[in-house]
Amino acid sequence: MKDKILRILPLGGLGEVGKNMMVYEYADQILVVDAGLMFPENDMLGIDYIIPDFQYLVENRHRVVGIIFTHGHEDHTGAARHVLEQVQAPIYATALTRGLLEVKLARNGLLSKLTLNTVRAGDRVRIGVFDVEFFHVCHSIPDGVGLGIRTPVGLVVHTGDYKFDHTPVDNWPTDFAKLAEYSQQGVLALLADSTNSTRPGWTPSERVIDAAFDSVFRDAPGRIIVASFASLISRMQQVANAAMRYRRKMAFVGSSMVENARIARRLGYLDIPDEEIVSIEQALRMNPNEVVLMSTGTQGEPSSIMGRLSTGTNRQFDIMPGDTVILSSHPIPGNEESVHRTINRLFRRGANVIYEDIAPVHVSGHASAEEIKLMLNLVRPKFLIPIHGELRHLHQHARLAQEVGIPAERIAIVENGMVIELSEDQMRIAERVPGGYVFVDGASVGEVSPSLVREREILARDGFVLVNLVLDRRSCRLLDEPEVITRGFVSVEELDELVAETRQLVRKTVDCTSNGRLQNDLEQTLRSFLYNKTKRRPMVFVTISNA
Repeated sequence: MKDKILRILPLGGLGEVGKNMMVYEYADQILVVDAGLMFPENDMLGIDYIIPDFQYLVENRHRVVGIIFTHGHEDHTGAARHVLEQVQAPIYATALTRGLLEVKLARNGLLSKLTLNTVRAGDRVRIGVFDVEFFHVCHSIPDGVGLGIRTPVGLVVHTGDYKFDHTPVDNWPTDFAKLAEYSQQGVLALLADSTNSTRPGWTPSERVIDAAFDSVFRDAPGRIIVASFASLISRMQQVANAAMRYRRKMAFVGSSMVENARIARRLGYLDIPDEEIVSIEQALRMNPNEVVLMSTGTQGEPSSIMGRLSTGTNRQFDIMPGDTVILSSHPIPGNEESVHRTINRLFRRGANVIYEDIAPVHVSGHASAEEIKLMLNLVRPKFLIPIHGELRHLHQHARLAQEVGIPAERIAIVENGMVIELSEDQMRIAERVPGGYVFVDGASVGEVSPSLVREREILARDGFVLVNLVLDRRSCRLLDEPEVITRGFVSVEELDELVAETRQLVRKTVDCTSNGRLQNDLEQTLRSFLYNKTKRRPMVFVTISNA
């Protein structure tokens, strides 16, 4: 082709932490990398999680030649089911990532309809026009890979989530040699993780957690309950190692934790002898100082096991005085408040809670500033596109790149939906496609709009007022006292006086308003009246029936 252009389209993960999804497009072929979810913010009431707006892929489903998953974390795989229900293309993933994906896809009967290909670090696979090489990266889950994507325009390196840990739990560090080899070949563009770009220095090794666990396990008088993400396989291994050192049996709690541990053990990524694992039922019958329970719920979700334990609503077991709870994770941005609330409730119920602020029971799986500089110096790309992070992370990544000599005009800071066009010697921002939020609320996917979420927020903040009128069909006069119902608006002490004044205003408005505009006029009048009285803005509803 005379004008060779590679189009890169982020559908998730740029301008936010989570729901990572990247589209590479050349001529009439599309390669997708990852399809993750994002946890809702505190004001997104009723929302279970958020997935990318992948309508662009649905409209171009016939052009998708493959979908690659770089590793098994939810922010890279959590939307897989939703995407693959509508865009069925060959899937490429490492063994552990594939195993975790199969659990998700089997629940909805999708597995039999899809082609799953297992790849390993070092493999090179032709996917349509794209020649993709998989290289190992160290992260907080085993079997993570970055991608060397050879296109007709040039070589693109997509790091996925990574860090440079010289002593990882699985003894398999990031592939420095492959990155240096790419540099020798010439890298057109680097798309690299920005999550920890604002953290100076180096991310600590996973090994520092071993000493922290050893200290906690040595001193804990009763049960130990470790909370972590269900996909954090390396943390499971560290907990198991500490449990065996202190002669405790280990039980996994929660369906996702149990299933992921089973898959990781079957595939050889988790080395725990059968005799060291007991069921939760067995564990609850044993002496408290002989067991370790490992569960999910580190983000303070009310419906999670840790959330229910903190409120005393968990069905299988409850917190006992003498329990030690380890929260082995970092709060996802926006979840800090709910995590701290959970910690406080656990203390209130008699647990000793160990968390990141007071002991090194968690380290990040993402590169900090000095590692990002190392990645840039190893790869030496012509162009840089910072990915995976909020805008502040992307901008800081760009500043780090300029420190190591990449000119600002060769760095593209973009958000979801913004198309980047790459030629052999030029990069430009092209058009924009939809790249917003798709809310998942129970069985509803994409049916909850941002305006509906805002309505829920208003209802939660200011409550509502419902006024029910019964009018004479002929005279349009009130036949009965207006019924006024409020919820979440004012206290009982204020209610009687306010309802009486509201009824008086309703009677006055009905008497001087024609029926055609009555409902709308009355709602506006009541909104103004209630705001003047209370300085609050409840949702106001008026219903009218004729007799």
